[in-house]
Amino acid sequence: MINASPFLRRALQIDAIFSGAAALLLIFGAGFFAALLNLPEAFLRNAGLVLVPFALGVGYLASRDVVSKNAVWAVIAINAIWTIDSIALLASGWVSPNLLGQAFIVMHAVAVGVFAELEFIGLRKSEGAVTAR
Repeated sequence: MINASPFLRRALQIDAIFSGAAALLLIFGAGFFAALLNLPEAFLRNAGLVLVPFALGVGYLASRDVVSKNAVWAVIAINAIWTIDSIALLASGWVSPNLLGQAFIVMHAVAVGVFAELEFIGLRKSEGAVTAR
């Protein structure tokens, strides 16, 4: 356990808010975005459903003064994997988004990568281990 720096808590809060908003948009707007981006509706809806527990977990971490260092590392790793997988998705040819869809995936990957970096910086700014009380 570590004392979360204000920077780390803020980075986690922003990640939770944006992940939650993306989840809602993808779940409830999957049909609209599928037509707009030329991406499969089920894919978009499932991506949104995956984001729900992630956003809730990150939001919970953001609300704590003392957090598990491993939990923060898990959030950073999940964000890094999401970023890499987003780019791999485009390269794989598994989906064929239009230009707007490609831009959406790339911008989403960049944003998630920035969250991972901000959380890493916040983790480095956080104080050392908390002693047992």
